[in-house]
Amino acid sequence: MEQYRTEEEQVEALKKWWEENGRSTIVAVIVALGLGFGWQGWQKYQQNESEGASSRYQAMLQSLAGEDNDGAADLAETIKQEYSRSTYAQFAALHLARLAVNEGDLARAEAELRWVLGRADKGSDTMQLAQLRLARVLAATGDTAQALNILASADPGAYASAYQVARGDILLMEARNEEAREAYSSAMMLASRGQGQLNMAMLRQKLQSLSQQAPRELPATDEPEVGAASAATAAEENTEN
Repeated sequence: MEQYRTEEEQVEALKKWWEENGRSTIVAVIVALGLGFGWQGWQKYQQNESEGASSRYQAMLQSLAGEDNDGAADLAETIKQEYSRSTYAQFAALHLARLAVNEGDLARAEAELRWVLGRADKGSDTMQLAQLRLARVLAATGDTAQALNILASADPGAYASAYQVARGDILLMEARNEEAREAYSSAMMLASRGQGQLNMAMLRQKLQSLSQQAPRELPATDEPEVGAASAATAAEENTEN
């Protein structure tokens, strides 16, 4: 009887505990199961999305390699619409911007690059590249002030030397030759340190064109003729400007 009474008390205690805690326990189990299945479902969704975006992106690159720009543009737009949260969408927009520049549609190129900047992680290579290209696009439209401001305020990261080349090109557009020369020299120094890959031959040509001096006219006597000296001085000033 004593054992029976003890078992009966245990059952009563269990019933009481269940009445007090059963509902919350069920909820906790359901939530835990839901989170587990939800996490697995989210991982599966992300995997499927990544695979889909990757497949479309590879097809886009194949179209570009085959010079099917229209087909590549269609695929890039699809990637942007269906996989807008993926990095592939940002890469696709960069390609769309390049195609737009080649077609002379600078407004479209700017829109694509700003789309990338609105989604790329801060400080990422994608953001740094988009900023560099946006600066060049803005300079091509005549907005050199904003272009230079972007290059000055942005963190260039691995594109430090390319940023300096772009800065030099924009300064040269404004006939700020001395500043352009300094920017090109800085780009060459950075590239020599491994901070970016450049076309060094072209960069040397730019520096050489800025360093060329107009030939002086030799005077007939020890003292320079007024006309010849003035012409040489003017030529030097034009070259420096």
